[in-house]
Amino acid sequence: MNLLALETSTEACSVALIAGDAMFVRSEIAPRRHAELLLPMCEAVLAEAGLRRRQLDAIAVGRGPGAFTGVRLAISAAQGIALALDRPVVPVSSLAALALEAPAEARSILAVIDARMGEIYAGTFHRRGDGLVEPVGFETVGPAERLAVPPGHAWAIVGTGWDTHAAAIRARLDREPVSAQGLCYPQAAAIARLAVPLLAGGHGLDAEQALPVYLRDKVAFTTSEREAARASA
Repeated sequence: MNLLALETSTEACSVALIAGDAMFVRSEIAPRRHAELLLPMCEAVLAEAGLRRRQLDAIAVGRGPGAFTGVRLAISAAQGIALALDRPVVPVSSLAALALEAPAEARSILAVIDARMGEIYAGTFHRRGDGLVEPVGFETVGPAERLAVPPGHAWAIVGTGWDTHAAAIRARLDREPVSAQGLCYPQAAAIARLAVPLLAGGHGLDAEQALPVYLRDKVAFTTSEREAARASA
């Protein structure tokens, strides 16, 4: 199988290519440069693997949640490549990809991405015996102070939401986390790993059916909301 994966939902811009038994990866922490880097990264991994685009079997993409512009960029690029090649698209949760960045021994994983505006994107996952992850509950967005986490688990926490809201997240847990990694981002390599069984299970979509998942439809405070926040600070 030859599968190209894209992930740009956070500050990290990354591309991964599964070519047979090998994986080729490009990744860079590059806020505001995703549009500049994404397609050259695709060409770079294809060149390294010695493949042409026509040899791809599918395109996988981080569907969000995350930064609106980043999620839209990855989805649009995946749709464009898939339409040109008449190949399926496999959308994968960016939070699930982030959960794969937790230590290999972690079984209960809380993935949290800083959503700005005082909120976090959050998802809880269980690591399976094959090393991949599956969701424990729904993905959410909201204030860290209202985060709902299933009790009775020793959580490994990953993602930028921990860096910005560690105290509030810790207060929502019934025990100390077993590990916490704040400087951690969803990566295309994880998108690729998660996409393989999804594609095998018949979950590839026509390009136009591959849609972003934002979890919220508000991207910024209004002027009056910013003034009210300053007044209450």
